Amino acid sequence: MMRSLLAMLCDVESMKTTVLLCLLLLVAPLQAEERANLNPEAVGFSSARLSKVSEFVDREILAGRLAGAVTMIARHGEIVHFESAGRYGLDDDRPLDTDALFRIFSMTKPITTVAAMILYEEGAFHLGEPVTKYLPALEGMSLLVDGQLVAPNNTMTIEQLMTHTAGLTNGWHVEHPVERAYRDAALQNSPDLDAFIKTLGTLPLRFEPGTRYHYSVATDVLGALVERLSGQTLEQFFHERIFEPLGMRDTYFNVPAEKTDRLARDHLWDAKSQQVVPMPDGLIPPPSGFTLFSGGGGLISTAKDYWRFCEMLRRGGHLEGVRILGPKTVQAMTMARLTPEVRDNGATEYPASHLYPGQSYGLGFGVITDPAQSQVISSQGEYSWGGIANTKFWIDPEEDLVVILMTQVIGAPYSDRLRFDLKVATYQALSTLGASSP
Repeated sequence: MMRSLLAMLCDVESMKTTVLLCLLLLVAPLQAEERANLNPEAVGFSSARLSKVSEFVDREILAGRLAGAVTMIARHGEIVHFESAGRYGLDDDRPLDTDALFRIFSMTKPITTVAAMILYEEGAFHLGEPVTKYLPALEGMSLLVDGQLVAPNNTMTIEQLMTHTAGLTNGWHVEHPVERAYRDAALQNSPDLDAFIKTLGTLPLRFEPGTRYHYSVATDVLGALVERLSGQTLEQFFHERIFEPLGMRDTYFNVPAEKTDRLARDHLWDAKSQQVVPMPDGLIPPPSGFTLFSGGGGLISTAKDYWRFCEMLRRGGHLEGVRILGPKTVQAMTMARLTPEVRDNGATEYPASHLYPGQSYGLGFGVITDPAQSQVISSQGEYSWGGIANTKFWIDPEEDLVVILMTQVIGAPYSDRLRFDLKVATYQALSTLGASSP
């Protein structure tokens, strides 16, 4: 009897030990992730000087230029700064949390390009192939020249979709008849990407394909290509091939109802009153109910999730044992691909072109080619992009950095200064230079 009781007790203790070990295994990654914030000096940052990042954000909030923001800085894969400041919105006084959700708009574009390059690695297409091989509804697009529609000399290629040189536009510059045609077509109201492509195929090209960098709906077309080649919606493909493997559990086209309270409020710069105001009703769609999955600007995410995506790229296409892309593919994507002529043909549109001085474009990313001309501290080969609501990220291979800014203000005349100030605050805090760990 005593032997049986001892055996039962041993079994109970063994079970307790097993449960404890399981809990430790579950908690350990979280604890390790939290510890990554504790010692900036170990990765070549000054803790004291990093405080200038917080001061920069606080200054913008105090001046009324931001309602709130989340900032994140990581080096060699270690998070050295991760803070939220301000509130969820001018009409929502809750203190902003670091896990707040933000509309990232054009920061969707690099994710869509990664999705396409996954298929490229699987042999689904070649970069120089015509887009119409897979999306024949675009076959008849003409070029407007001196008021006449003529056939273009060049065929739009898949690489040109990724570099914004496909000859497409977006309807923003309504002084031109092609721009007005895009605006009037209301592509954003299409029920899905098939309908989007069908309507786009009835519109003219803005420029001869391959001759000019021009920011456009090209990445939405690329998303349609992903759908056509994969047989999945872009939402499904993103979830199965990128978000789930990378542990990006808060990135969506359609935000679940139980998470919508974490969505930061949208804001607009009001030119008349010269101040930031809450976004008027009806200008921004709700965070769910979408069937048109915009590869150019439809995602909602968090700073932490987007860091995981960037960290995968910084590591050459893998994260925590999961490979999304090969390192040579990431290298190819982050090379400047515009010839000087093609890049400079669109340079007169700055800042509407979205290319800064000293910056070219790769496959889905802006790429710094001449830091001395970029008007702010930068590194050769740094690649980045931003969203229209002043979200921003950059990956700096020279310094092995990932930096993310999340906020929500559309139309602010100080957007460039905001991003440049964050760069200055980040780089002045470095105590050692170079990509290798100190």
